[in-house]
Formats: sequence, structure tokens, C-alpha cells
Amino acid sequence: MANDRISKLLEDIRLLDPERFELVQALRKIILGLDSSITEEVKYGGFLFSAGKPFCGIFSYAKHVSLEFGEGASLPDKFKVLEGEGKFRRHIKLSSASDITGKHVREYLVLALKLAAKA
Repeated sequence: MANDRISKLLEDIRLLDPERFELVQALRKIILGLDSSITEEVKYGGFLFSAGKPFCGIFSYAKHVSLEFGEGASLPDKFKVLEGEGKFRRHIKLSSASDITGKHVREYLVLALKLAAKA
């Protein structure tokens, strides 16, 4: 059933905006490739990824895709790309596939995964 929900959300995004769909798929591939223990579910209108505990999520909006970190305030922000002022959460806004490299997404994902593993 979880896979059906994932497939349905992906199809909805693809129909609305093929470019955002490709961006979401590229992010999913990176995240799921970080470790074989990572699971994915549809929650809060997006994709939530866990490795024992949730560590990030992908949410597609009208003009961008947001990569959310529930414990993002605890992540070092060496490249100054994390946005948000909340007590815990931070996010990276992505508008194109080039933002994945330009905003050092993989490095932030590795840090978030390590932080989740410590908890």
C-alpha cells in the first residue's frame, strides 16, 4: 500500500510539472542511495525518509521543490543554503536539477542521516 501511495503522488507531480517530477526523482535517488536501511513513505503531502527515525522529506510546490530537515537547525550550514528560522526545522529550496549540485544537497543529506543515526 505504501508503494501505491508513493506511485500515486509521483504520478500527480509528473502530470502537474514534468520538470519538478524529474527534480523529485533525482532527490529520491540520492536519498535512497545513501543507505540500504532508508525507508520512504508519503506523509504530510510529501515524501518522508527515515533510517530508524525520520531525517528528511521532499515536498513539491508550485514553483519549487523543498528538501526539509526536521533537525535542520542542528546541521552545520557550511554553504549557507539552509532556510528557515524555526526551533528545529530547516529546508533547501530547489528550482532545477542544477541546484542539487550547486546547493551541495548530498552533503546536507549525509549530515542529516548521521545526525538521525546518533539519536
